[in-house]
Amino acid sequence: MVEESGGLDALETPCLLLDSDRLKANVAAMRARLDGLGVVLRPHLKTAKSRDVARIAMASEAGPATVSTLREAEYFAEGGVRDLIYAVGIAPQKLERVGRIRRAWRTDLAIILDSVEQAQAVADWSRRNGDRLPVLIEVDADGHRSGVTPQDSARLVAIGRVLAEGASLRGVLLHAGDSYGLSDPGALRAAAEAERTAAVTAAATLRDAGLPCPVVSVGSTPTARYADRLDGITEVRAGVFMIGDLFQAGVGSCAVDDIALTVLATVIGHQREKGWIITDAGWMALSRDRGTARQAVDQGYGVACDRAGRPYPDLIVRDANQEHGILAVRTGSAAALPDLPVGARLRILPNHACATGAQHDRYHEIAGGHLTGAVWPRINGW
Repeated sequence: MVEESGGLDALETPCLLLDSDRLKANVAAMRARLDGLGVVLRPHLKTAKSRDVARIAMASEAGPATVSTLREAEYFAEGGVRDLIYAVGIAPQKLERVGRIRRAWRTDLAIILDSVEQAQAVADWSRRNGDRLPVLIEVDADGHRSGVTPQDSARLVAIGRVLAEGASLRGVLLHAGDSYGLSDPGALRAAAEAERTAAVTAAATLRDAGLPCPVVSVGSTPTARYADRLDGITEVRAGVFMIGDLFQAGVGSCAVDDIALTVLATVIGHQREKGWIITDAGWMALSRDRGTARQAVDQGYGVACDRAGRPYPDLIVRDANQEHGILAVRTGSAAALPDLPVGARLRILPNHACATGAQHDRYHEIAGGHLTGAVWPRINGW
């Protein structure tokens, strides 16, 4: 953390503002929920990519935590995190880097995979290097992406046996990605239960074959929010919950008032006959993510707020060029366009916190409704 002086008007725009009060409240609520369900929170740090945020999200400075890139693994390991899962399927070419991270910082970095071919490469590398890499088998919860289906017991056991012979089979890992396309609470509860059932089924298959499965890891922000029970699960990985965004608000995983991240922008012009306000926050600052277009309420490229973070009535970023954002009142609304002169500052709630964050290298902390002067660095890259 570094310090800066001045208020919002002293900041170069566009830039990221992070409300640490909301961040802490979001983390506390998720931790309390999972404590009540008897499972460990292993926060996913891919959204925040910041040690300052990680220290708030993790149970201790040593973890546990989840990452989505080896760059993140290096960054957090260097910062003292010792219990990490790299939750993206491993490529053989990345094993040397995994080994270096484990040695350099004495970090228990686990990896995931879903094929016999990957398992053989990991087992061979482990034997050659005298480091039995800890591995979780990725299981397909809902057909969304990667993983072994829980019904494919032969494949699960075959992968497990290869790992047990040369590496270290730690358990199974699932991600219910299809939950992001839901919004009905009943459907979200059903998705959470389907994820749990798939995880427990896969774990039982391995154990029945005489293979170890101490870790049963699931996680997405929607299913973590809506799970009624997590019997048989040992940990939950979720990440965007701590910051929130408009897409998650559309799913029902958070309220708009829970969103901790905004982009500070400056008005640079008007097209009054078109009802437009032009800002210096285009898609390079906001990202091109238009995920809310598939939801009941299309939020354009983001929702415009005043300096205090209060949304203007129906004012959205209707369009975005590389360095220009076009604000307009939502089609069909009777709301008035606010009077924002050139030079005025405003804040924009993002559609997707991960994608918007990736456009920036730091957060400026807001606490108690005011800029604190603290700057929290964040990293990007793979």
